[in-house]
Amino acid sequence: MCMGFGCNAAGITGCRIIDSPRERLIAILTNNFVPCNGRFPALISIIAMFFAVSKGFSGSVASSALLLLAVLAGIFMTFAVSWILSHTLLKGVPSSFTLELPPYRRPQIGKVIVRSIFDRTIFVLGRACAAAAPAGLLIWLLANINISDASLLSHLSQLLEPIGLFLGLDGVILLAFFLGFPANEIVIPIIIMAYTAQGKIVEVGDLAVMKEIFVNNGWSTLTALCMIIMILFHFPCSTACLTVKKETGSLKWTAAAVLIPELCGIILCAAAACLWRLFTS
Repeated sequence: MCMGFGCNAAGITGCRIIDSPRERLIAILTNNFVPCNGRFPALISIIAMFFAVSKGFSGSVASSALLLLAVLAGIFMTFAVSWILSHTLLKGVPSSFTLELPPYRRPQIGKVIVRSIFDRTIFVLGRACAAAAPAGLLIWLLANINISDASLLSHLSQLLEPIGLFLGLDGVILLAFFLGFPANEIVIPIIIMAYTAQGKIVEVGDLAVMKEIFVNNGWSTLTALCMIIMILFHFPCSTACLTVKKETGSLKWTAAAVLIPELCGIILCAAAACLWRLFTS
């Protein structure tokens, strides 16, 4: 789980140290609940824009506290879903955990670097590129092919609009999560691209400008809250999914790793939106 804070794919690979196949599978299926490096920038930006009510030191403390709450929510969901899985789909007798230290050997620095580059870095980058290249082409086509004076991206977001509004979001946000499957980092840029009707992914470095774009396109505190929930609880990125497939050797468990966090996000967003509207109406 801790390795998942850096990269969920690395966290999934790290589950190999668990001897019990049942418990290893539970750990793999729930690793995506902790936010990885690709999701932290989006979480920090949204918290700073919509929930840090004051500037300066007090605003920084408030933002840090809210980010900590978001991380704790992910950890709590990891334990909760693990408990549910261990009592339903993956029942079994809990095993003891023993960590044995290997005999000490003089480190071979050159060998470690070479093996790390070829066995991990290049391998993971290859998986990412395998999904990123086709997805990048798809995003470009959707943003640049126009039908009836509107891009395909705009038409698709309009189709998803009713579902998005029910979840406290909008159609653009839902579509951005789907198109952001190759990497969590591109979800916010895709949203900005759709809102500004540009034909390419752009990044806005100024949070004030970014907030103005979001507010002008209907964002509210509820939208920001549900966005945080969906960032925390949605399907893994392409690299993590490919890693799950490799570790489990099963399309069934890969699909479960996608559906479990996504269902949690949908349920929590719908509940938050309903409660918000109930108490603010």
